[in-house]
Amino acid sequence: MCPSASKQIPTSLYLPPPLLFRGSPRNLPSMGLLWGVICLSCFTGQDAELSGTLSLVLTQCCKRIKDTVQKLASDHKDIHSSVSRVGKAIDKNFDSDISSVGIEGCWQADSQRLLNEVMVEHFFRQGMLDVAEELCQESGLSVDPSQKEPFVELNRILEALKVRVLRPALEWAVSNREMLIAQNSSLEFKLHRLYFISLLMGGTTNQREALQYAKNFQPFALNHQKDIQVLMGSLVYLRQGIENSPYVHLLDANQWADICDIFTRDACALLGLSVESPLSVSFASGCVALPVLMNIKAVIEQRQCTGVWNQKDELPIEVDLGKKCWYHSIFACPILRQQTTDSNPPMKLVCGHIISRDALNKMFNGSKLKCPYCPMEQSPGDAKQIFF
Repeated sequence: MCPSASKQIPTSLYLPPPLLFRGSPRNLPSMGLLWGVICLSCFTGQDAELSGTLSLVLTQCCKRIKDTVQKLASDHKDIHSSVSRVGKAIDKNFDSDISSVGIEGCWQADSQRLLNEVMVEHFFRQGMLDVAEELCQESGLSVDPSQKEPFVELNRILEALKVRVLRPALEWAVSNREMLIAQNSSLEFKLHRLYFISLLMGGTTNQREALQYAKNFQPFALNHQKDIQVLMGSLVYLRQGIENSPYVHLLDANQWADICDIFTRDACALLGLSVESPLSVSFASGCVALPVLMNIKAVIEQRQCTGVWNQKDELPIEVDLGKKCWYHSIFACPILRQQTTDSNPPMKLVCGHIISRDALNKMFNGSKLKCPYCPMEQSPGDAKQIFF
């Protein structure tokens, strides 16, 4: 029996190496050697000298442990730095105090009613009819049932298109054919085209039905002759499959998403509505403009020029919302550098140059007016209002 066997062995040494030493898998063999060295030193006595081999193994293990700990500390530092930057970005971009850019008294009774109407229309557009009706009850807003019926039908057709059922959309397009033709819409032809392609996907078993259905292309032969020729040419490859033919592009799945967009656009045009919900457009515009308005508000308060922003119908600076939010033309007077309004409309002079009415009133002297861009003299009464 070894003389040092009577010594009490630490409890931690009974733990297996994977629980005693935690590191990367490639360090596990070294950890096992180190654990064996420690056990051997405990049984041979604390004052016993280690051999050269054991000393080398112990040194290498300690070095690997140190490198592993340093790597873990470095990784933790990088992760902590990234997390702290995310928190700072959130604090910077999500300022909870946005009331400073609001205008007092903007939500009067009429404005609140208008907002409720816009929200109800948005819910109708999204097919959330129960939410819209609940909002009408809580806000005391009365909505004509005839206003809701078109949205119910449109949402029913869109839901069918999303699962590739064309019959409801075709029936709607046929019933509104004259109005669709009046606005140069190709919706009905594209619906017939998709239905014909769905027949082609059935192979030779649907060949006779596809030929019979091709009669529906006759009213569109003048404007869609090339498309119809492509569809009829694809019939030659039914036996080998359209997917193995030069007409494989007819099976593109993106055309189903396109037909949903086309239907939404044309249906909204027939109803006199915009393609996008006014509420979603206003919300997206507000998200773009809010940071700019908060910055200019801070600058105004810092420079103590609070009187600059006191108009309810205009902003102190121009906010670029992008081309997606361009819905109509605007005109800014080159003399006063102000956007024209209904009370200050653009006026066309005899020479062809355009200025605002306020600029016209300030520039004429007596009965004559000299154009600020050319030397032509003219009477102020000859100026005509123009409309964009």
